[in-house]
Amino acid sequence: MRRFGVVLLILVMTLSFVGCSSGQTAEADDTLVVGMECAYAPFNWLSNEESETSVALENGGYCDGYDVMIAQRIADGLNKELIVRQISWDALIPSLQNGDIDMIIAGMTADEDREEVADFTSPYYESADMVMIVRKDSPQAAYTDIQDFSGERVVGQSGTNYDTVIDQIEGVEHMTPRDNYAEMVVALQNGDVDGITAELAVAEGVVSANSDLSYLSFEEGHGFEIDTTVSVALREGERGSELFENVESILDSISLDERAEMMAEATSRQPAGE
Repeated sequence: MRRFGVVLLILVMTLSFVGCSSGQTAEADDTLVVGMECAYAPFNWLSNEESETSVALENGGYCDGYDVMIAQRIADGLNKELIVRQISWDALIPSLQNGDIDMIIAGMTADEDREEVADFTSPYYESADMVMIVRKDSPQAAYTDIQDFSGERVVGQSGTNYDTVIDQIEGVEHMTPRDNYAEMVVALQNGDVDGITAELAVAEGVVSANSDLSYLSFEEGHGFEIDTTVSVALREGERGSELFENVESILDSISLDERAEMMAEATSRQPAGE
């Protein structure tokens, strides 16, 4: 009888565990967990106020921006509930590999190194230019070529192409990269650096929120050589899967004009603090 009781107890516990596991899997199947910084306006930013396009974060507050709008379109197309997880830039790829998130939608470019550890979709946005943010009243505001910044102090965001591209300037003083644009803007305003590399959409947002700054666009042959497209990152091995193909199909349904309108709308709404 004692043995029978033990066997019965094990059987009940096993069935209970299976029941709980099934419930968790079903819940996961109904959600799409997307990772982003929530600190890279106008692609994504953190807000205390809810908007028509924002998504509530698990630890409080809301994440909003162009990336959130794209993520919502994908979630709706997949008939899933969107969950946005705020993750630092350097931790995004590891979080994807560990299975903590389903995909990254964070203004990320598919470079060679990242392609080795994740599968990227076709671009969901392409910035027109790679520009330089400067103080409006500085001598640098009159520069017309990136080589004019030779000997100047230029900074980019850590772990991004916007940091490595600085070395295309001969003799530049390549400053230690910062974690986010908020830190770089403060450094520029304080005179600690002379320029910040950025893609056009980000620069437009920074300048619109900081009247003392401006950005420089460079004519062909006088600017940076860099890929300014951004794509959705899924786990390595997802390419060709039903999920990957469905995401591609949803992105294809968003016209270039609509993408431009969404970006313009996000840029106009981003908070001044970003």
